[in-house]
Amino acid sequence: MPATLRPTGKGGVDAAPGTFAGISRAAMRRGVLAILFIILPIFGLILAGWALRRTGVFGAQTTTELNRFVIWLALPALMFDIVAGARWADIWRPDFIAAFGGGVVVIFGGTVLIARGLRRPLADAAVDGLNAGYANTAYVGFPLAAAALGPGTRTGVLIACILTITILFAIGLILAELGQQRGEGGLGRIMLRVGNRLARNPLVVAPAAGAVVLASGLGLPAPVHSFATLLGNAASPCALVALGLFLGEKRGAGTRHLPAIAMLTGLKLVGQPLVTWVLAVHVFALDAATTTLAVLIAALPTGTGPWMVSAIYARDAEVTARVLLASTVGSVVTLTLLLNWL
Repeated sequence: MPATLRPTGKGGVDAAPGTFAGISRAAMRRGVLAILFIILPIFGLILAGWALRRTGVFGAQTTTELNRFVIWLALPALMFDIVAGARWADIWRPDFIAAFGGGVVVIFGGTVLIARGLRRPLADAAVDGLNAGYANTAYVGFPLAAAALGPGTRTGVLIACILTITILFAIGLILAELGQQRGEGGLGRIMLRVGNRLARNPLVVAPAAGAVVLASGLGLPAPVHSFATLLGNAASPCALVALGLFLGEKRGAGTRHLPAIAMLTGLKLVGQPLVTWVLAVHVFALDAATTTLAVLIAALPTGTGPWMVSAIYARDAEVTARVLLASTVGSVVTLTLLLNWL
């Protein structure tokens, strides 16, 4: 029997025991307004990169070098810090994991299968799946959930970060790596090559190292934590500026990608929260507060992870860049409607 919310007598509700947060009308109003304040800086960073490239301040090589900084230093530090700094008691919430993670699996897996059915290469299908299922949990999720639902949401967002930034991202990398493998040698040789490449990939090694620290129970020394935090904080801003640099390249406008962009954006902003809501309410019978948090995080715009994968494996980044931009713009409307509905 799912837990229920209790009236506070002040026009709001408190979370029942075991839920992530209580929800009040005042917090909801703040959350709707907070969407703009959280999303606008993201646009600002993309616009800054676009303007610097268009005016010639940065050359074409800057995008490549900035991506390398994110891939080899900033993002691995963020992933390591998130996993190593977690606590098992906090992150072991099987009900929330099942609902949010189930939505990710359905959308990511379904998108990959559709892309393969359309004869897309496996590496491109993996990027498409990430475009549709990779929520911007770290840089939009934490401040938005706190503003809309209260500070008790941090644990739920942390779980979503681990599921998205480490597990989903690693699966995307594995599929992209498999798609890049060519030549003879059979499945065994291909898997050996894939394993070798992944073992040297900082975006796989970093969360694995963080998991070792977490399992040891020793925690991170303060200087190591500070080092990882400083680098990790640079990951998203640099990735967004790099995205703006890419969008600032002079190229034909073109409309041939519009159907794919519209489909992937729709899956991210509408499909994933809808599937998550169905799982949370009708399959796992979660309480109202936990359901609200899971659906809100699932409805976040696409993060920079797919952009990173397309850069690592030299895939056509045009669709990925425009899905990230379109989903971020569109989320101002969809998140506002969702918060009011919830």
